[in-house]
Amino acid sequence: MTTTTLLIIIAASFGAAFIQRATGFGFGIFIMTVLPYVMPSYGEATTLSGMLALLTALILVIRYFREVRWRRLWPILLTFLAVSFVAVRLVAVVDDATLRPILGVTLIAAALYFWCLSSRVRLRPTLPTQLSLGTLSGMMGGLFGMQGPPAVLYFIEVSETKEEYIAITQMYFLVGNIVMTCYRANEGFLTPTVWTAWCYGAGAVVLGTWLGSLIFRYLSLPLLRRIVFAYIALSGVLALLK
Repeated sequence: MTTTTLLIIIAASFGAAFIQRATGFGFGIFIMTVLPYVMPSYGEATTLSGMLALLTALILVIRYFREVRWRRLWPILLTFLAVSFVAVRLVAVVDDATLRPILGVTLIAAALYFWCLSSRVRLRPTLPTQLSLGTLSGMMGGLFGMQGPPAVLYFIEVSETKEEYIAITQMYFLVGNIVMTCYRANEGFLTPTVWTAWCYGAGAVVLGTWLGSLIFRYLSLPLLRRIVFAYIALSGVLALLK
């Protein structure tokens, strides 16, 4: 890998970790605007994204572990793991260019819906809600390396405090990315190039996570909700432009 490529990966890792820490998600959305263009293959790009994302999630899980509400986590997490297994296997045969416009429109519509109606419409931790959003998250995570938006819409609405939101969201990302890394390794995407890039990006992830925590201290839960909705809409626009 060239020096320029490694510097790009370091910068993208820092920015993604900063966003993830400040808002609770967005690592994959941000970094996947860069990695597919500097990694040898799309599968290796999603693998590197997941490995770096699980590092920042691990840091936050260690800090907020006691805030995790397991009954609200397990159904959506297990659904995600099952669906993402299938989606990862599809990466080698499905043309993501045909799916990204649908992804973009869906993200924008969901963000606008919750932005306008968040004070009147609340997602509840019911089994149908968890299964539906877990399925959508699994498809997005396996195909695009950005499983966050569907799950985050659920977690931000069922959490009573911003600390609880961070705890349950990061546990979801930690377990999900560990398992998806295993899936991708089985498909041959965990290459020496990925390990090299991870070693350079890991330090930037730690720094970005620390700086993002300084911003997180000043965010109230209502403000955090609006930031999340706005960022989901932005991710939809980025998906349409790719």
